[in-house]
Amino acid sequence: MDRITGVQLFARIVETGSFSKASSDLGITQPTATKHVAALEAQLGARLLNRNTRGVSPTEIGTLYYEKCKAIQRELEEADNLAALLQSTVRGQLRISTSVAFGRRVLTPLALKFMREHPDITIDLSFDDRYVNLVEQGVDVALRMGRLADSALGARYLGVNPWLTAASPEYLQRRGTPRTPAELAQHDCLVYSSVQGDDRWSFAAPEGGASSVPVKGPLRSNNLSAVLAACRAGLGLALLPWYVARESLADGAVVAVLADFALPTQELHAVFPSPKLVPGKVSTFIDFLKIQLDGPWWQRAPGASS
Repeated sequence: MDRITGVQLFARIVETGSFSKASSDLGITQPTATKHVAALEAQLGARLLNRNTRGVSPTEIGTLYYEKCKAIQRELEEADNLAALLQSTVRGQLRISTSVAFGRRVLTPLALKFMREHPDITIDLSFDDRYVNLVEQGVDVALRMGRLADSALGARYLGVNPWLTAASPEYLQRRGTPRTPAELAQHDCLVYSSVQGDDRWSFAAPEGGASSVPVKGPLRSNNLSAVLAACRAGLGLALLPWYVARESLADGAVVAVLADFALPTQELHAVFPSPKLVPGKVSTFIDFLKIQLDGPWWQRAPGASS
């Protein structure tokens, strides 16, 4: 029997004056309770209980030992209550991880809004385009793009992350506007080297079917901001997430091309260390993100009403 159960058992024997009642309350057999107390008395080298035909009562040492056992029980109850409170409330530090571009352009303003709504929360934001082990790094929740691999992690679907083909008006005026993906062979293309098939761009035709087109051009980068900057500068066409291109589309620095040919859409998930006993701060933050990323979130400023 573990020490905590032993403490509970001894206290209950004193309170009920009965081995049988105490063992029944704790769901153990009376012989087990009797053996435990005998072993405890042998370990302490002192008699804790007087046994007679009228029942069981504590000795002088047993009374002092009982008082200590009750103090331990009260501390355990306070610890349980504190854990339950922290589990259900939105407070403490929330460690969040996501990719660099999504973190800077979308998650940061959303995290600041969440902090204003929940002043007892502090947030630790980490941006990294490499895979992050949530358990090893102590991350509470990560925002991830694309299809998730099977794992023991908890996950919640938040929506989609659509992409578009973009170019600056100056580039299109100089080089012409491609009408089909096959025409990209005659164009300069800016390659984002992390996703979307690298230097092969995949499109779905309006009438159905898909095509994969090899591309090349003056810039290759694993940073979306660099690809966007080159696109705005008129150096070529680029595949960009809508949330990255949104402001540039709004100010006319880039325009969408090949709009009839859809690009693969990424899924967006919130991922957390375990699907069981999710802390209140994590579930509340994910609920908040679900509202903020409802509908075509990529077409509005982060934090704006849907």
